[in-house]
Amino acid sequence: MSVINSQIPEFKVQAYHQGKFTEVSNKNLAGKWSVFFFYPADFTFVCPTELGDLADNYAEFKKAGVEIYSVSTDTHFCHKAWHDASDTIKKIQYPMLADPTHLLSKAFGVHIDDAGLAYRGTFVVNPEGKIKVAEIHDNGIGRDAKELLRKVQAAIHIAKHPSEVCPAKWTPGAETLKPSLDLVGKL
Repeated sequence: MSVINSQIPEFKVQAYHQGKFTEVSNKNLAGKWSVFFFYPADFTFVCPTELGDLADNYAEFKKAGVEIYSVSTDTHFCHKAWHDASDTIKKIQYPMLADPTHLLSKAFGVHIDDAGLAYRGTFVVNPEGKIKVAEIHDNGIGRDAKELLRKVQAAIHIAKHPSEVCPAKWTPGAETLKPSLDLVGKL
């Protein structure tokens, strides 16, 4: 069964955000676009390159009205320790969610049972709490924040213009398509 258009679960987890421990729940997401960015673990290898890339592009996500939530099965204490120890992770301004009970990683279908970790899962959630983009990678394959931003922008555009679709490599301001009988076989 696909997770596309499914409702995210109710949740309440601890997070490390802007030098403080805080609580984040599904209620914090209501009315906003969100990205859940699952990764295997703090103090690893590919993960800091991805989280640093997101940190470098965070202002563009915020400009689009999107909040980023990175998620691993580590505790919020571990997130703080990693933040304090790594120059790359110190750049992070988005909330780092702790999932030591594996509630979120199991609910989003990225949990690795025999390892207690998460696959690299990326989920774009609309303001109503429905998943609009879902992508899961094996843990050796890193992701690109700019491509994720493009997908988020496309999801936002389609939500505002439901009679349009975004073709491959679409970027904001580029031409969209309007599906119709006249368009069939013309592309």
